[in-house]
Amino acid sequence: MKRIFLAGGSSVCTRQISMAPMAGWGQAMHLFLQGVEVVNCARAGASSRSFYERGRLAWILENIAPGDLLLVSFGHNDMRSEDGRFSAPFSDFQFYLRKYVDGARGRGAHPVLIPGQERRVFDAHGNMRRSLGVYPQAIRELSRALSVPLIDLHEFSSSWWQQLGAEESKKLFVYLRPGESPNYPDGVEDNTHLRPQGVIECARFISREMYGQGLLPPDRFRNLDAHVPEQEVTWLPDDVFEYLTKSRVSEVAR
Repeated sequence: MKRIFLAGGSSVCTRQISMAPMAGWGQAMHLFLQGVEVVNCARAGASSRSFYERGRLAWILENIAPGDLLLVSFGHNDMRSEDGRFSAPFSDFQFYLRKYVDGARGRGAHPVLIPGQERRVFDAHGNMRRSLGVYPQAIRELSRALSVPLIDLHEFSSSWWQQLGAEESKKLFVYLRPGESPNYPDGVEDNTHLRPQGVIECARFISREMYGQGLLPPDRFRNLDAHVPEQEVTWLPDDVFEYLTKSRVSEVAR
């Protein structure tokens, strides 16, 4: 059975029940695949540097096999200059991403680079800002230099948020009124993390791109044009999440 390993931060990782309705697109990928194992190793708060330094890439490379895919999506936390996660876009960031690419290829697996989804940031005039700066461009540049397949989730999401506008786009993000969710009793306004509808469509876009680029055989895909109810997105029980977080892997979905 083919496997897809996911390396990334909070926009990719699988969340626990106590964080619902917050979700990562990695926990929706299996909705568009069949006969494929999704091994979601993404971690909330991870940057390309910290994921590598904490041994998570090493675990992937120990377990990945020839013919498997490694989807790599970082940038949000590489921007953080206040702690050890920072990596400058056209130097350290690309340096660490090369380790994912070279590591996968060295084991006969196939790396895929994915510039992360844009944040929801609008100015007073309703214009959307590109908050990730040049990090997506750094990934695109590396993709060309190393001939690595690219799935441009950043451009897709930026266009989608802009089309929806400042108010309508809130429905995709974790915007909750006080009392609307027991997990967020005081309410929350989160412009980074998505709800089920958002992660479903991001996972659909990634799957369609994988299909179009021939990264998996056509018969490994499903539901690419079908309606997928939000209820199909599920969360890990908190005790299971805690156990798996202590290991290298956060989820295996079939």
